[in-house]
Order: sequence, then structure tokens, then C-alpha cells
Amino acid sequence: MIKKILIANRGEIVSRIIKTCKIMGIETVVVYSDADQEASYIKAATESYYIGSPSPVKSYLNIPILLEVLKKSQADAVHPGYGFLSEKAEFAKAVHKAGAVWIGPDPAVLESIESKCYCRQLASELGLPVTPGTVTPIESVDEIYDIAQLHGGPLMLKLDKGGGGKGIQRIDTLGAPDEMQRLLDGLRRVGTMAFASGDVYIEKIIGKARHIEVQFLADAEQSVLCLGERDCSIQRRYQKIIEESPSPAVSEAQRQALFSYTKQLIRKMNYTGAGTIEYLCDCSGSFYFMEINARLQVEHPVTEFVTGIDIVEQQIRVAAGERLALRQKDVKCTGHAIECRIYAEDPVTFMPSPGLIRKLSLPDTVKNKQLRIDTAVSENSKIPPYYDPLFAKVIGWGKTRAAAIEQLKTGLRTIVVEGIKTTIPADLAILEHPDFVSGDFYTDFLQTHHHSKIS
Repeated sequence: MIKKILIANRGEIVSRIIKTCKIMGIETVVVYSDADQEASYIKAATESYYIGSPSPVKSYLNIPILLEVLKKSQADAVHPGYGFLSEKAEFAKAVHKAGAVWIGPDPAVLESIESKCYCRQLASELGLPVTPGTVTPIESVDEIYDIAQLHGGPLMLKLDKGGGGKGIQRIDTLGAPDEMQRLLDGLRRVGTMAFASGDVYIEKIIGKARHIEVQFLADAEQSVLCLGERDCSIQRRYQKIIEESPSPAVSEAQRQALFSYTKQLIRKMNYTGAGTIEYLCDCSGSFYFMEINARLQVEHPVTEFVTGIDIVEQQIRVAAGERLALRQKDVKCTGHAIECRIYAEDPVTFMPSPGLIRKLSLPDTVKNKQLRIDTAVSENSKIPPYYDPLFAKVIGWGKTRAAAIEQLKTGLRTIVVEGIKTTIPADLAILEHPDFVSGDFYTDFLQTHHHSKIS
């Protein structure tokens, strides 16, 4: 069994992984930049190592320095968390070469999944419905016009190796060829700088769509478990802000179809570990494959709440070579869970609001077992401007969706944060909106209900 894990990440996910490691009796190693010297998980971990300046490129994305920590600490495994290097085959290969276990899919699988076009092509070959568009990178702007003529608009230009809501250019109206060329060239430059690839593909925007994802676990024997679905339709800037399970829009027949699609694709790829397949559901109930997330998701607590399965524990066990002890019939989803991501942002403009948390008061989740809070901040913590502004997640559970909403609202209203702006007021406004309460919402929720109306 794995004895010591290097957590190559920062923020709340580090605290989350440490929690499971302590239960399993596994030692933990954490890293921190200048901006994170006061992080609570530094004391919670077995060992901690300073890795440099706040710039991600010089710290959390710096593979050589992380490998140096791996060697010094003698950790026998690396958990990459989410974001940063979590889906980088280059890092996974380097970890293997150093003689340690990578807690995630095999580097060869990761290398394939880095290309969204590869995944779209594979899904299409297996007969899975894929969002209309291209399954290979486009060569010229002519293809934009061809797809628009074939499928209509609006369209999205998406980076083949983009992620986290980054690397997307929406096209509502086709412009002149030189204008389209500028858009394409600009996106390619972003891709080359941020993801080391300027490849771009086209996807038709599905109107009135739900964003549905299936959480899965897979072992080396090709046993695949689907742990229900999550509805992640409430988004801003193509990034999720509220997630829930089960989805109020998915029937049991649709759920089983999604599970079947997911298992086909994961087995074909020889994927091991935890991951998520994202789908779009249109207003007629048709589903389309979008992409694979080859890592632990930010919103994994939603699934843990309804299934009772510790996904991080399962990741570690599978990486250590164990078979999944559960079978699909053993996975039972009970009640309903909803998560709100708490960002250090203005609740109206969603502009970042870094700074010092002068006061922080959180609900007592020891007394209230139907509420969960994942965070790494405390009073006098600093929210740095260098990273994603997510600093906490609040998850509410109830026997029904209505009960989960009330539980979450109660938890959010109990939270006191002074010194920075947060998205809590926006979260509460969304939770109270009639369309959200009724379950009648889509990915364009914030655009449809102009944000000032729900703030």
C-alpha cells in the first residue's frame, strides 16, 4: 500500500486529500509558494516544502522543483489534485520515471485525453452522440463557414488542449474572413502560450442545454463504476458555480444510457482511476458527448454526499493496484446534494476580490451532518491574486432536492466573511430563483436572467 503521498497542488483540495490520507494512515507531503506560506494544510501535513515565488510557472507548474520535493521527501506517490498539472502526461511520466506512483490515469491515456479532438473522434467511432462540429483540428477559416452552413450557429471555437473554461471563443454571427482569421489566430496564440498547442476545433452551441457529467471509477481489470450524474448547468464564463446530484432533468432511462456510454468509452481507453465524462443535454432530452476530465473534479463532494463513497480513497486504492471492491449494483444514491463554490469575487461583476480575510465564521458541520464545507482558509488568511479565486465549497444534503436547497441556504446565510467580497449573495439569489427551485434552468441561466436581477 502507498505510505506517503506528495500532494502537488494548493488550496482547499490539499486539505481535502489530507483528510482521507489521515483516515487511511498515509503520510502527506505538501508544497507552498510565497503566497501560501500561511496555508492551514502546511501544519496538517506530515511534511511541507517551499517551492518558490507565487507565479504558478515558477512553483505549482514547475515540474523539476516538484520532482526535487518528491525525491527529498521520499514520497512513494503523487496526487495532483485538480488544475495545474493534474492532467499533464509530461508530469505523470516524470513521476513514473522517478519510481513513484501517479494517482491518476496512465500517462499514455492522459496523453490521448489531452486532445479533445481525439476523445470526440473515439466517442464518434463507438457510436456515442457527439456535439455537432469537427472531430479533428481545423486547418483554415473556411471550415468555420462550412460548419455554420451544415449545422447552423451559434458556434464555439475551442482549444483542443484547453480546459477549465479557458480557450473558448463564441461566434454568434459570422464575420468577414479576415475577422474570422483574427479570432482563430488569437485563440491559437492563447493555446500555444497556455497549453503548448494552438490546435482548434469547432463545436455547435446547443441552445437551451444542460451540462450533465457522469462520475466514474475504473480499475486495471476494466471494472467501471458510475457513481451517478451531476448537473453543472449553473455557470459563469464557462466555469461551474453550482453543482448538484442527481440532476432534476435526467430520467432513470437517460441515466442508464449515460452510464452505458461512459463505460464503453472508458473501457476502450483502458482508463484507470477516477474521472468524469461531460455531456450536453438539449431541450428535447438528447445527449451529446463533450469531453473527459481525467482527474478529481472540484465538485466531487456532491457525489460523495449521495453515495457515501470516498472518491479520493478509491483513487488511492486503484493507483496502488487494488481492484474496486464495489460493483455497480452496490452503488446506491440517497437523497440530494447541492454544492455552491465560494469565490473571492464581486457577487455582481464576478471580478476577483483578493485580500485579507479579517473575519471568518463558518457553520458547525460536526453538529450538522447534512452540511459539508471544504476549505483551506481561516481568519487572517490571505486570498492571493495569482490563482483561481475559489476558496471554499459549501455542500448541502437533504432527502429531497427542496430540502437540500434549504440546507444549503441555511449554511450560506450562517457564513460570515469580512475583508473580501464573495459570491455568496449571488449563490443565495440563484438558489432562491423560481427557475432554479423548479429545476427549469440551462447553461445560459445567468445570461437569461440578467445578473442584476438575481443579485
